Amino acid sequence: METVELLDKASRIANADLLYDEVETVERVDTDERVYDLTVPGTRNYVAGENPTVMHNTTAATAIARQVYGDDNWRGNFLELNASDQRGIDVVRDRIKGFARSSFGGDFRIVFLDEADSLTDDAQSALRRTMEQFSDNTRFILSCNYSSKIIDPIQSRCAVFRFSPLSDEAVAAQTREIAAAEGIEVTDAGVDALVYAADGDMRRAINSLQAAATTGDVVDEEAVYAITATARPEEIESMVTNALEGDFSRARATLDTLLTETGMAGGDVIDQLHRSVWEFDLSEREAVALMERIGEADYRIAEGANEQVQLESLLASLSLEE
Repeated sequence: METVELLDKASRIANADLLYDEVETVERVDTDERVYDLTVPGTRNYVAGENPTVMHNTTAATAIARQVYGDDNWRGNFLELNASDQRGIDVVRDRIKGFARSSFGGDFRIVFLDEADSLTDDAQSALRRTMEQFSDNTRFILSCNYSSKIIDPIQSRCAVFRFSPLSDEAVAAQTREIAAAEGIEVTDAGVDALVYAADGDMRRAINSLQAAATTGDVVDEEAVYAITATARPEEIESMVTNALEGDFSRARATLDTLLTETGMAGGDVIDQLHRSVWEFDLSEREAVALMERIGEADYRIAEGANEQVQLESLLASLSLEE
């Protein structure tokens, strides 16, 4: 029964209408600045590198396979696995090794492991051995959010490509272009809010724009912050300032509003605090003290401590600062 289900799934994928971006022309501009991202006119994707490559991990890996094997043969020589769903050692021993052993006439086959930092240590050790064993006929592409979670023996066998977050200007420009194309009315303050909420993540900016557009006729600052459960920068600054001035009650009231009415998670409050420390009108001593408290609270929350208790403890410690 499992074989029938797999064949049915493969048939549906093979007959699906898949759309790909193709770079037809490249305009080169001489500049002294380092360029991380270039927009592709008419698309919502970004490219980077000497040879234009779509930055989305899965699309980039698929584009490589299509380029190497052609439109007709790439699927048979390309294995894609999401390591966050299939992260055990059996996946490496069975599916990956079995795929690497077989050949359909190409010089080599491609194995793409998305979110490879979710693989267990045992699975990574087995993968390292598999990469050695089949290096003559298989190439591996690994994508991850945290390269430090990939063991050193695998990192030493790979060429590492890092992509920085998009600039605020790039996110704002692309957001305005999408809004214009989709007939969405968005205010300047709304764009600024989308940029702030996205924090360099274009996908998050697009999703936030789409969600905010369903709440009313105009996407403004209020709609964006409401739909993304993000605190306004001035609310975060007010909370910290009140705590530093010794007004713990007001700081705690603001925190309670963020957690209960805005619906923010404790980790999100920590992230916004960390992003905004150096944007506050704080002395260097106050900023350093805040960073120390943020780090301690973040660690405790990550270890499973109560979020509200730890955040209130953070504000209390700031209120006691001399």
